[in-house]
Amino acid sequence: MQNVIILGGIKMEAKEMQRSLKPRHMVMISIGGAIGTGLFVATGSSLSSAGPGGAIVAYGVIGIMVYFLMTSLGEMATHLPVAGSFETYATRYVDSALGFALGWNYWYNWAITVACELVAGVIVVKFWLPDSSELLICILFLALLFGLNYYSARSYGESEFWFAGIKVVTIIIFLVVGLLMILGVLGGHSPGFSNWTLKDAPFVGGWAALVNIFMIAGFSFGGVEIVAVAAGESEDPKKNVPKAIKTIFWRIMLFYIGAIIVIGFLLPYTDPNLLQGDIDNVAVSPFTLIFERAGLAAAASIMNAVILTSILSCGNSSLYVSSRMLYALAKEGKAPKVFSRLNKRGVPVLSLVATTAIGAVCFLTTKIGEGTVYTWLVNAAGLAGFITWFGIAICHYKFRKAFLAQGHDLSELQFKAKFYPFGPIFAMALCIIVILGQNYAAFLGGTIDWQGILVSYIGLPLFLILYVAYKVVKKTKIIKPEEADLSGAEE
Repeated sequence: MQNVIILGGIKMEAKEMQRSLKPRHMVMISIGGAIGTGLFVATGSSLSSAGPGGAIVAYGVIGIMVYFLMTSLGEMATHLPVAGSFETYATRYVDSALGFALGWNYWYNWAITVACELVAGVIVVKFWLPDSSELLICILFLALLFGLNYYSARSYGESEFWFAGIKVVTIIIFLVVGLLMILGVLGGHSPGFSNWTLKDAPFVGGWAALVNIFMIAGFSFGGVEIVAVAAGESEDPKKNVPKAIKTIFWRIMLFYIGAIIVIGFLLPYTDPNLLQGDIDNVAVSPFTLIFERAGLAAAASIMNAVILTSILSCGNSSLYVSSRMLYALAKEGKAPKVFSRLNKRGVPVLSLVATTAIGAVCFLTTKIGEGTVYTWLVNAAGLAGFITWFGIAICHYKFRKAFLAQGHDLSELQFKAKFYPFGPIFAMALCIIVILGQNYAAFLGGTIDWQGILVSYIGLPLFLILYVAYKVVKKTKIIKPEEADLSGAEE
């Protein structure tokens, strides 16, 4: 018999989440999570800062780290496919305090990202409708995203399938057009290898530039872990999650590295337009510039539409993963229990409502004090992605140790991550480098820039406060490998 309650006029039913995400949804969720506006607009500034060679090396190294992280997640998610994902893994294999800190860190990161996508959506729409109401655009966007998530997990998966599909098709067209231009078939005379030998190219700015691009690349790849959170609602996670993870690395590397190679051949790193390639000026996105040189006059409008779908995709996923993480925290007693309630379609509606409200409030802070509050909120979430990745690597390192310590054999695992323990150790080391190097320039020179340090690193002490506070209050201990909870998912 189902336990039915009424909360705020919303009928809730105590049920488990429904496994309604199909294989094609999982594959596109994994791809869509890693391909955002960063690919379309940030690659230009990366090329300008480090040259084509430096950009390829930076994105390649971060891509390898992401591969290790995804295979680590794949091993754990096929063993235990739950909505809490790495929050649950940290609680079971490392320390309950780490699970608490990772869960809330991840939740506020994506809740704030909802507001970021609303801001970006307003900017993009105003490209076409400069006199439109920002508040009205925000309300329409938020209503659409809420509706897609409210109906069911499958409606989220279906919408993400098409949003991600548009991005994938655009990138494929871009790569084909770019190759034809490099060969001299389109756009007139081909520049050949001239842009790779121009001045300091292909490597510009030395190690300092490379470290900076590591961070840009890391933010661009942010979201690849969403597929592990979605594993809790996959039709057949033991089959679908490995399939999605096995294909994501090669596809993402093809898209990112392929795009940088094309841009590196066709645009010199000294092109001033590359430094202006941000969401505020779609007309100078490297994708737009190359499409225009190929003779596509409507390139800016087309890329604006593609970027808009990318924003919707990111906002859609932000609401999904943050509501699921809040649900998982509530299930484990680390958030108010009310957020663990599901409706008859298996959607944590109250978690979704709360996250939507937080996203809306964060958006409204852009109108307070010239956006100062909003800027600090965004800065607080700035390191959250790298902290999450660091946590995933620790969880996998401890999971494998516990699995073997308790007498299990690796042949029992449905999916095995290669290169253990090098993979998680490499990921942890690189995450530490990126986190500490977030604003290393603030420490250089005659005077330390304390304000710059605070702005750049505020996310780190917030995470540590969450961890230490929970550890002190609950008196948690580091879990020994022999005592870790390795029980799998309920069938």
